[in-house]
Formats: sequence, C-alpha cells, structure tokens
Amino acid sequence: MKRREFIKGIAVTGIASSINPLLNAAPSGDIPRRTLGHTGEKVSMAGLGGYHIGNQDDENESIRIIRTALDRGINFLDNCWDYNGGQSEVRMGKALRDGYRQKAFLMTKIDGRDAKTAMTQLDQSLERLQTDHLDLLQFHEVIRMNDPERIFAAGGALEAVVKAKQAGKLRYIGFTGHKSPEIHRHMLEVADQHKFLFDSVQMPLNVMDAHFDSFQNIVLPILVKKNIGVLGMKPMGANIILQSKTVTPVECLHYAMSLPTSVVITGCDSMEVLQQALQAARDFKPLDETQRAQLLAKTAEAAKNGQYELYKTSHNFDGTVHNPQWLG
Repeated sequence: MKRREFIKGIAVTGIASSINPLLNAAPSGDIPRRTLGHTGEKVSMAGLGGYHIGNQDDENESIRIIRTALDRGINFLDNCWDYNGGQSEVRMGKALRDGYRQKAFLMTKIDGRDAKTAMTQLDQSLERLQTDHLDLLQFHEVIRMNDPERIFAAGGALEAVVKAKQAGKLRYIGFTGHKSPEIHRHMLEVADQHKFLFDSVQMPLNVMDAHFDSFQNIVLPILVKKNIGVLGMKPMGANIILQSKTVTPVECLHYAMSLPTSVVITGCDSMEVLQQALQAARDFKPLDETQRAQLLAKTAEAAKNGQYELYKTSHNFDGTVHNPQWLG
C-alpha cells in the first residue's frame, strides 16, 4: 500500500477523530478503558483471548493467568463454545469463582446456525462458565457468504439468541469472523434488512491486514459510522505475523490499539505473555500518522499475498469447516 493510500484510509476509518473519544483516563499503572460502541459499556483496551487459556498444559496456570489479568485491570474476557473441546470455558468458569465474575465483562461465542443448536450451545457455555448470564454473546466464524442468511432465517440462531437475551441469559449480541471483509459487510447488510443492530463485531486488525483483503479498510468505517463496538483480534496473527521478522509484539499491539477499537483481544498462554500485554496497554500512546505509515511500510512486502494471514488464505483456522456438525 502506498503511503498516500494509507493516509486516505486513515481519513475514511476516522482514526484521527475516533480514537480519542474511545479512550478513558485511567490512574497510573491501570489499563485504560474504552467505550464499547453504542452500549456505553467500559471495557479494557486489552482483552484476554480464550483459546490460549485452554491450550495451556496446566489448568491451574490458566486460572492464575485469568485472575491475574482481572486483578491488574483487564476486564474483557474472550471465549468460545468450541475452544479446546470446551476446556477454555471450563477453566475460565473455575477462574471466575470467588467473586471474580463481578470483575469481568464476559464474552463467548456459539457456532450454531439454527435456533435449537444455538440454544443448546449457549446453555452449555453458561454451565461451563459457571454463570447465569453473559455480558456478550457472538455468532462465531461468520466465514461463509450464506452464514448471515442462515442466522437471520426463520428458525435461525438469531431467534434463539434474542429470546435468550429477553430471558436474561445475555446482555449484548455480536458476531465474529476472520475470513473476508466482504462476508462481514454482507452480515451487516443482512442485519440492516432485518432492522437489527449488532452491539459488537470482532475481526482481525493488524499490520498485515491493512495491506491485504483488509477488514480495516472495508469493515471498520462501517462500524465507526454505526457506532458498533469494534473487537480487534489477531494483532499478531496467532504469532504468525511475528515470523515475518518485520515487527515486534508491542508494535503489533500498539498498531491495533491505535485504530478505533473498543478492545484488542490477544492470546496469553503464559504469565510472561500476559505481562507483555499489560505493559503494552499501560504504556500505550496512540501512534501518529508518521508512526503508522512507518509500520505499514515495514510490513508491505511481507503482507501482499496474505502469506502471514493464514486465517484468510487457508482453512487452518476454520473450526466449523473441519467440524460442520457444530453448525447444526
């Protein structure tokens, strides 16, 4: 991407004007909070990814990571019904005992596309997480062009989720995906057709995405305009971006945090990685135009074919492709 094209993208996404209102002052040493779109909820600018929690060999260490994150200012917890065969939710549920649930803005995701499957998965998630309600539930892996129609169809997953919200099982509704910004845009268009406004949208936002099939350039402006909470994920592309040797972990985090994201979700499978995320959030100052352009210049060549964004260009990250039964 040429520098002038990136600067144009900055104006389109409203980064310069949108990032400051998202930031909320925090005492020295604390994690700054941002506003989750039109919900008005305050969430930590760094969020704890759920997949890596269940990927840790030691369950007790997983619990320690979660509780340390909550004690030190991270309140946004990410998870999913299918992560590690449910172990990510089980471990998080154990960590949220002893009053820790009250410290958390708890999100998980479901794969079901029909009402029955969606409700079954939601109830299983609530049981594993040892809670009677979620702060946010998202439709997971919207990675096929017909996913929106399936979710919004009569008898589809949205019907069940709206009923569950009315019953007090969840507070807000969103969706997530990592495959194509055009699929995200289609999901938002189908929502508009049904006069439904999502509370949040989760998507990859990183130094590589800006160059290739970009969620930042295509989806982010829509979310800013609609005041939908932006959940950035894969700031390091599941660490694959780091293999390019073009950027550091902290540069990756600060780039994503400098976009109008409500929260940047990052996987932490060790205390060391958690401390890195905490420090990056505490030290964060929005990158200026020159700094952003410099990072994109460093990653332009490596990013051009999507070779470091395998979640876009392969099925390696597509759980529901490998397990279509999860969709119902």
